[in-house]
Amino acid sequence: MKPGASQAHINLVVEAIGHQGYKAHPIPGAQGTAIGVTGNTGPVNPEPFLKLEGVLSCIPVSRPYKLVNRDAKKEGSTIKVAGISIGAGSFTVMAGPCAVESQEQILTTAQAVKDSGASILRGGAFKPRTSPYAFQGLKEEGLALLKEARARTGLPIITEAKDVETLPLVAEAADIIQIGARNMQNFSLLEAAGEQPKPVMLKRGLSSTVAEWLMAAEYIAARGNLQIILCERGVRTFETTTRNTLDLGILPSLRELTHLPIIVDPSHGTGHAASVPYLAQAAVAVGADGVMVEVHPDPSRALSDGPQSLNFEQFEALMHGVRAVASALNKPLSHV
Repeated sequence: MKPGASQAHINLVVEAIGHQGYKAHPIPGAQGTAIGVTGNTGPVNPEPFLKLEGVLSCIPVSRPYKLVNRDAKKEGSTIKVAGISIGAGSFTVMAGPCAVESQEQILTTAQAVKDSGASILRGGAFKPRTSPYAFQGLKEEGLALLKEARARTGLPIITEAKDVETLPLVAEAADIIQIGARNMQNFSLLEAAGEQPKPVMLKRGLSSTVAEWLMAAEYIAARGNLQIILCERGVRTFETTTRNTLDLGILPSLRELTHLPIIVDPSHGTGHAASVPYLAQAAVAVGADGVMVEVHPDPSRALSDGPQSLNFEQFEALMHGVRAVASALNKPLSHV
């Protein structure tokens, strides 16, 4: 649509798209509104739409992920969470334990990461684990403790929904719904998350291509939720030195392919606490919109992912390095 096109003009185009048998998806942007068209099985004739008042141009999108495609929205999207902007040239740090283990653990960690400069608290209440005998999380109790931590510190929270059944509980408690790597192609969960009014962070699958990852995001967008954050957390390769291979090299390409903000998870990407600060700084340098870091009061006693978790002192040092790189690039850190 043309800059300044009225809501009435937008509504007429949406109506015209519906009359053609397609589905319209308005995508607001800083420079104007784009309207994605889905439901077509072949090329869409642009002529009926070009005649409508307020229409600037019709752009064919060749890739199957239409709504998250950069062609649908030229400027990057910004996701707003409790006054924090993810994207828009700033850098957001999400930090906290892999799993919520107790009231003392989550409250002390929340205060420590806030004091060091993190702006969003992460913590798992429902934990999908490789082994059925591993700690599966405190579940509803964990959500209650996360809410208490938010009330105490003011930090918005992100936590994972592991299936359709837990999604309503997570959506009620969390400020951002996380969909983990193992669920990246859980299409029922993606569709259900697309019907939620809250932001969704979608982690890249264990062995997924970028195209598969963006198509998973499209499942969420197609149901009406465009508040999507991508999270690169490493993929499984032949290399065994690190837990996963953190694929920072895809970020410049992702910038060309999608308007969605991108977060990097160096904790899962390496599996080694000593490597996490270096990769966090690299994430800033390569253009990420933020990082997600695992922090625990005593990583040696963590019930999950202890080897990749930082203690409070290590996290403070990480934030010092992240600030230095972000400052050099004139990229402000988000804060509560």
